[in-house]
Amino acid sequence: MYEYDNHNRPQDPWGDPIETTGRPVSEEPGPAEPRRKKKGAGKLVALCLVCAIVGGIAGGGGVAAATGAFSANRTTLLEGTRPATVVEVSNVTGKDPLTAPEIYAAYVGSTVGITTEIVTTNGWGQPVSQAAAGSGFVITDDGYILTNYHVIEDASSIQVSFIDGSTYDAELVGGESENDIAVLKIDAAGLTPVVIGDSDNVKVGEQVVAIGNPLGELTYSMTSGIISAKDRSITMENGEVMNMIQTDTAINSGNSGGPLFDMYGQVIGITSAKLSGSSSSSATIEGLGFAIPINDVKGMVEDIMENGYVTGKPYMGITVSTVPESISERYGMSQGALVESVDESSCAAKAGLEKGDIITAMDGKTVISSAELVEAKKAYKAGDTVTLEVERSGEKLTLTLTFDEDTPERRAAQEAAQEELEQQQQEEERSNSGNNFFWPFGDLSPWFY
Repeated sequence: MYEYDNHNRPQDPWGDPIETTGRPVSEEPGPAEPRRKKKGAGKLVALCLVCAIVGGIAGGGGVAAATGAFSANRTTLLEGTRPATVVEVSNVTGKDPLTAPEIYAAYVGSTVGITTEIVTTNGWGQPVSQAAAGSGFVITDDGYILTNYHVIEDASSIQVSFIDGSTYDAELVGGESENDIAVLKIDAAGLTPVVIGDSDNVKVGEQVVAIGNPLGELTYSMTSGIISAKDRSITMENGEVMNMIQTDTAINSGNSGGPLFDMYGQVIGITSAKLSGSSSSSATIEGLGFAIPINDVKGMVEDIMENGYVTGKPYMGITVSTVPESISERYGMSQGALVESVDESSCAAKAGLEKGDIITAMDGKTVISSAELVEAKKAYKAGDTVTLEVERSGEKLTLTLTFDEDTPERRAAQEAAQEELEQQQQEEERSNSGNNFFWPFGDLSPWFY
């Protein structure tokens, strides 16, 4: 809700606010307030368009105007003579700078709105359906679409829509949660794909534009700004640390997964996140948006399109959580990644890792949390061999591990193992309710690798 200040109150000729009460001077009733249209999720978006007409009074003409001395036939309105803007889409070659209207005209048809249905189970075992919205963009003329993984995560159905009103049911080809990308496929042909650019070549201060669906309702909106920083290490809500392009281009909920264009009309990033205030504050930080550099994920996207997943990713076959510093100090344990479970068919089991081990370093690089283990692992690929420093019941061990490849089958098995582990923890909590039971590590949130 907007609050009015003294700038909106009546003022006397000296600029001081005048206190007003009762009805306005005009007794004519104002127009009825239009009904606000409810959306499915119950969110209301109010667009307040405030128009101010400022008149200047100068000399004798100003006095005459102020006293009403101007007659109707002496009052004139000045009309502009600006020619209409002509946008030549044929000028979009990817080699010459473009105007924002040219980029919009060329590629708004390549940007899609994405809506998903997510079915969960409530505390009474009843299915609950929720909707989510985001953006995406066409990367091939036969219907491949790129978006963020968090836009379609856990979706039971996915639908994409174009600016011409056409809609398609989409299938998930594959996704990469750690890098927040997903590739969708629709049954369509003759689409206009975007042109993929080179995110390494963009410079701080360079102008960029984004097209997307802010709030999931203001569809096909364009915003503009500059690149305000490169190579930002941003920790996401799920604990993942990602390399990002920072921009002051307006990015809001619903923009996620949309394209960030340079002024040559080439996509140099995937709009993904906006920095906001703490969970205890409703304040939102302005001018700090983030996009995934397209160069970081181009190879992964091609891999997903060809194989359904990113090939060559390293897989350990363990679930881990972080040993808190307070617990480490209290019990004389090392900080690190606590192994919660081990896949018996994995390279971790072959290397000798066991449940309860604490991984403190990988190839000499210190690991003090599960998130740091993620970062350390990203430097390797399937088949690489690393040395792990491990603490087991107070004893220091050195283990050698050769990474497996992270395949969808292995990932599904690991997710099933994680669900089983969580169920066991819940059962233990229920069975120990009412007892003086203390779990030294508190609320663990296992990661799987």
